[in-house]
Amino acid sequence: MKPFSIPHQNTSNQSTLELERQLLLDLGNDITKVRDKSDLIVLFSERIKSLMPFTHTIVTLIDRKDETYTPFLLDHRASVIKDHPEYEDMVKGRFPLGEPFIESVLAADGPVDFNLAGIVDAPQSPAFLRVNFEKGIRHVLMTTLRLGDQPIGFIHVYTDQEDGFSQEFKDIVRRITPQLSSAVSNIIKNEEILKKEREKSFLLDFSNDMTAVRSREDLAIVVKGALRKLNPDGGYVIRKMNADGATMSAYLYDTGASKFDKDLLEQVLAEKYPIHDGVQNRIMDSYIPLLFNVRRELQRAYQLSYLDLWENMGFETMVGIALRNADTNVGLLLLSIDEINIPILQGICSQIAIAMGNIMANEEILRRQAEQQFMLTFSKDITGVKTKSDLDFVVSNVLQGLFQTRIAVLYLLAEDQVTLRPYLFDKQFFDESEVAEREEFYSLNINEEQVRLVFESSQPILLDIDANLEVKCLKLSIQRKQRELSSVYASALRLGDQKLGMVWMLGEQISEPLLQGICAQISTAVSNVLANEHILRLKRQLEDENDYLKQQLNTNFDEIVGSGQAMQQVYRLISRVAESNATVLLLGETGTGKELMAKAIHNASARKGKLMIKVNCAAMPASLIESELFGHERGAFTGAVERRIGKFELANDSTLFLDEVGEMPLETQVKLLRVLQEKEMERLGGKTTIKLNVRIIAATNRDLEAEVKAGRFRSDLYYRLNVFPIKLPPLRDRREDIESLAQFFLSKFSKSAGKKSVKLSANALRQLQAYLWPGNVRELEHLIERSVLLATDPMIREFFLPQATGLTTEVPVMPSDLPLEEVERRHIIQVLRRCGGKISGLGGAAEILGIPGNTVHSKMRKLGISKADYYTH
Repeated sequence: MKPFSIPHQNTSNQSTLELERQLLLDLGNDITKVRDKSDLIVLFSERIKSLMPFTHTIVTLIDRKDETYTPFLLDHRASVIKDHPEYEDMVKGRFPLGEPFIESVLAADGPVDFNLAGIVDAPQSPAFLRVNFEKGIRHVLMTTLRLGDQPIGFIHVYTDQEDGFSQEFKDIVRRITPQLSSAVSNIIKNEEILKKEREKSFLLDFSNDMTAVRSREDLAIVVKGALRKLNPDGGYVIRKMNADGATMSAYLYDTGASKFDKDLLEQVLAEKYPIHDGVQNRIMDSYIPLLFNVRRELQRAYQLSYLDLWENMGFETMVGIALRNADTNVGLLLLSIDEINIPILQGICSQIAIAMGNIMANEEILRRQAEQQFMLTFSKDITGVKTKSDLDFVVSNVLQGLFQTRIAVLYLLAEDQVTLRPYLFDKQFFDESEVAEREEFYSLNINEEQVRLVFESSQPILLDIDANLEVKCLKLSIQRKQRELSSVYASALRLGDQKLGMVWMLGEQISEPLLQGICAQISTAVSNVLANEHILRLKRQLEDENDYLKQQLNTNFDEIVGSGQAMQQVYRLISRVAESNATVLLLGETGTGKELMAKAIHNASARKGKLMIKVNCAAMPASLIESELFGHERGAFTGAVERRIGKFELANDSTLFLDEVGEMPLETQVKLLRVLQEKEMERLGGKTTIKLNVRIIAATNRDLEAEVKAGRFRSDLYYRLNVFPIKLPPLRDRREDIESLAQFFLSKFSKSAGKKSVKLSANALRQLQAYLWPGNVRELEHLIERSVLLATDPMIREFFLPQATGLTTEVPVMPSDLPLEEVERRHIIQVLRRCGGKISGLGGAAEILGIPGNTVHSKMRKLGISKADYYTH
């Protein structure tokens, strides 16, 4: 090796040692003063090179989050690899700690001298060794920097000398390593302090800027300026929660320095995205920023146009963070950036959310005030309307002033409740004399598709004129071309619950709530039109059904009673599956409470806010079950006079309970399987594919495996339904719950019968526990109800139970080769277990065996039957 090199080599050894000691002392003093990276690199360049010739040195830091080490301190001036094409990659690189090369450095108790020629081609050697070797470096001296016992980084010293580093130099490096570790630690702490100060300064400046925000335009300027400081070339979008509470739309955006498809951008900006689209809901559910890999999200096949836009713009990662104003979700921020600075992003988003909430609240207040003022004025004007011409004048003036449009046609429903005849019409579109002569030509039928759409909607609807040119009231081509409009609004006229007619008018940006108010006033002005009794009857029926559904929705599940071991297992299974979207198959005998369990699963799930829809597959003829499940279009089959929404559509974003699914016809099973697999369906007679998000809970008392083998149930449907089977135990297997169930039903039926609480005697309870309950909980419920109604005093002392039922219940089969005494012994033990150990009296073993109690005692002694044989705790 090359001799240790210091100034004044001709001095004595004592002088040399003294000089070395002084050099180390100066070096140590300098290191203790280091607070910045540039100070430390100067120290290495000016001090340490006087001890040993080397080319350059760097310091790397360990990142325990991903078990890597990265360049921290670089000597750019002296580095021999700075012109290498891979230099920038090396500077930004992250190198794993698990490689053999760096593991040997960590394991050493001091500096390690590596000859690059021997390790540069070794497996898993870091790339920076090869890059240095290609630039003439022959040795690297590696030392671990530690803070206490914890490694925090490494010193890399490179030389182009073939002999490597002297032992004296290694000893010096060993002695200065603790001081260098402290210096690096101080620099890290100083940088963290400076970073926090910069964050505070950034947020303070942002807060000051936000105080001047009064409008969306002001907010866009401030947010763009702040986010450009975080990522100068990145883009962002702020989405706001729409009034429907289920979708979000673009509120503010900036494309940054990226190139993009303009048509795709316009599509994304115009589209309303469901909150639960797979990406937005994850952001809204998180209280910290989330980092998304764009390519990985595209691979999830969410079919979201904004993911395509991100890829088109070249964004690799996006950060999403929810915007919350107090407890209210205002929207979310999506930002193109590689690393998340959580404090800054949270601070920015907190103030954005407050500003958005204030701006939207102010806009909403101003809008409502303007609408209220308008409706007040319009109401005052329309109260003076006495004739059709007055109505035409007032309404035309209002619509022209607000929306620059006029009523094209106003139709009223005729006495036959089927025909809609023109009542008012814009003379720019129609000739008055021609309308009078050809009234039938211009009349509409209530069953026409577009007319039906208007009546079915509670809001005004927007129709494309070119797509509906066959509709008589849409032949407005002359006026439409003059105004370059391609759509028409249509709204029903109602007076309370009564449908009077409808209006059609050109427009694209008409305020729907305002239009509803106008139509309400028009309806008042034409209130002499006959009531539509048929529509009222249907509406009352729908209201009754709605009340029933609300009652069902509010049903509690206190009727699920039982805490025995068998039911505890059922509860554990329910708790595990309830919050997922997995299909559940409830198995069990009739009367075990499968529907109650289905409701319990639904109410414990994230879908509990919507009603669980139930279909009893055994209660409908095979010819109607398809229509019940999937709905039908008008004319799909004989008797289909109108469109019907099926149970799958009603259960969208909720739960569909298929009761007695084993009774479903085979032809319907095929269609059900397709819906479960594809998560989409078509109504009978329809051509439109409807996407579904339905959670399935099925129930049956049949043995579906046996049904599959018998060819009565499709095996592929069985496997699709049998994702998470839960078998409900029969009542005979949960005798410990009989008492609590009986008490529950006693309380329930005593209250409904208007009686004081009826009690149960010990003898009656033993009867219940000895009975085998072929009808399970339902049979027990009916028995208690009947007994409460028949009870003449507050105590039920005896039940009249079918004796034969208890004997015909399936019992374990005994081997045929047992001695007679053993058969008799086992049979007596089974009966004693069933009776809970009671031998004599009502419900005792003697009664079931048909022999006196003394005889039972005698046989027990003879056969050696002890209490331990039939009584278990």
